[in-house]
Amino acid sequence: MISFVGAGPGAPDLITLRGAQRLAAADVVIWAASLVPEGLLQHCRRDAIRHDSKTMTLEAVCAVYATHPDSAIVRLHSGDPTLYSAIGEQIAWCRQHGRDHEIVPGVSSMNATAALAGCELTIPGVAQSVVLTRLASGTRASMPDRESVQAYAATGATMAVFLSAGHVDDLAARLLESGSAYSADTPVVAGHRVSWPDEQLLRTTVGAMAADVYAAGFEATTLFLIGPALAGATDQRSHVYAPSYTTRFRPAIDDHPTVTSVAAHG
Repeated sequence: MISFVGAGPGAPDLITLRGAQRLAAADVVIWAASLVPEGLLQHCRRDAIRHDSKTMTLEAVCAVYATHPDSAIVRLHSGDPTLYSAIGEQIAWCRQHGRDHEIVPGVSSMNATAALAGCELTIPGVAQSVVLTRLASGTRASMPDRESVQAYAATGATMAVFLSAGHVDDLAARLLESGSAYSADTPVVAGHRVSWPDEQLLRTTVGAMAADVYAAGFEATTLFLIGPALAGATDQRSHVYAPSYTTRFRPAIDDHPTVTSVAAHG
């Protein structure tokens, strides 16, 4: 079995129990030291064969799979393996060669950064959508033309922007192009190596983010959270826990105006 395991944002205790179990059972582990702290390997057996993938190509990684046809293999990806991890071509290899495989989800750096900042990404009446994207830069060919930062900025939704710290000035400019729902004062949180021992959190604005990020020296392993929701709660409460709101599990209180929904999960 080849297990594509999400390592989480970095801290060894933010990997899932299932991910840690897969590491503990693995005969072979492939991991990128540039993206996953070595502390995650404390979950591995001492005799497990380890390969650092930071200098490996897809062909080299797949050659390891081919060399160990009967072994339990963990391909350890940073964050969640379904986001910007390039597991698609590895899964294609597994299918082509008849290898059993699975995906073990992980905690995204988006979640870890929001938690460290102490913020909710979806605020009633402000933003109820989160867009996960990246700036088209060095790997521009991977980015469809229709998925531009400018297009998403026009919605005013909360944006989580990955893999873009090296071009933060370009990112900031695109966030403020004509038609954007953001302004120079829109809040930004930049999380650098969040949950690593040297984590840093920077609170800034769209207008100041480029200067502040360059001054902080953030170059990689940085996530940007952008949008008015980052300013925090408003006077508008969530309906789910409002006394006047009827759910499948709780009737509205009679002395409050009733708002009814069959879709609530509270």
